[in-house]
Amino acid sequence: MEIEHPYLLFLGDAHDQLAAKTAQGIVDWRADWCLGQLRLEGCKADVGLREMSIQDAAAQGARTMVVGVANAGGVLPDHWIDSIVQALDAGLHVATGLHIRLSGIPRIADAAERAGRQLHDVRYSDQRFATGKGHKRSGMRLLTVGTDCSCGKKYAALALEKEMRAEGLDADFRATGQTGVFISGRGISIDAVVADFISGAAEWVSPDNEAGHWDVVEGQGSLFHPSFAGVTLGLLHGSQPDAFVVCHEPTRTRMRGVEHPLPTIAQVIERVVQNGSLTNPDIQCVGLAVNTSALGDAEAERCLAELSEEYGLPAADPIRNGVSSVVAELIRRFPKG
Repeated sequence: MEIEHPYLLFLGDAHDQLAAKTAQGIVDWRADWCLGQLRLEGCKADVGLREMSIQDAAAQGARTMVVGVANAGGVLPDHWIDSIVQALDAGLHVATGLHIRLSGIPRIADAAERAGRQLHDVRYSDQRFATGKGHKRSGMRLLTVGTDCSCGKKYAALALEKEMRAEGLDADFRATGQTGVFISGRGISIDAVVADFISGAAEWVSPDNEAGHWDVVEGQGSLFHPSFAGVTLGLLHGSQPDAFVVCHEPTRTRMRGVEHPLPTIAQVIERVVQNGSLTNPDIQCVGLAVNTSALGDAEAERCLAELSEEYGLPAADPIRNGVSSVVAELIRRFPKG
């Protein structure tokens, strides 16, 4: 799917800042696509945009109202429906990353048909995917992988795309999750794809391209996570990466949501190479993206230095100090890529 911007970000009556993490991610990486925010009474989240009504946003050129809230169960509260219908009647498309389908709510479906506007449920797609074939494709690909889920793979991929472009590389971020789709305006929520077609969907999102072009593919889950390893493996096989970056949160000892111990970075590199070589025998790790948000400045600097020395790879925090060292390593290893 492709989502038209500029966006009006709908925060509803989000109960805290974390509930608006989808909107925050969009603002962090695509602020120039955002016109304003719409908050209902009692909203406790704020992503720092201008307060705008639906009518003002439409008059100033907004194309899509994005429901930028993530909540338990991915539900759409009944009292948000009026705002969504108003947006459609004002000529805006509407997009959400919730589990409930907008088209399944009669008032919203009727309003969209009446206004001739699109409803984007980014967790779902009308695209039909083939099974993965594993054939070598033209162009280059980089995948972010993790020691765990929710450790910074999306932010790392976006930071890599930005730095690669700054260095003159032809690079595009390829979204595989709902927030990433909003940030890029296109992509597929890979966790909603039927299992047999995950690798095929990954091939679809990173197709044949020019010889020097890089697709920077947003990773999902972890090969070591008992809940999400299946999605991770399908994405690895289908994206067929030439290079990968390991994302890591150094203060964790258990994997998120389960009791399994966190794997070492060395274990992740070994398994990614072993499994990834099925569709790309030349796959290699080019760096580490470390989420040091739980560490102080001095501790974070020491952590990055120690990891870099231990693994012989550049280690960087994409938010704290950028990924220039990782991109430099990528260019060194793939001078023609």
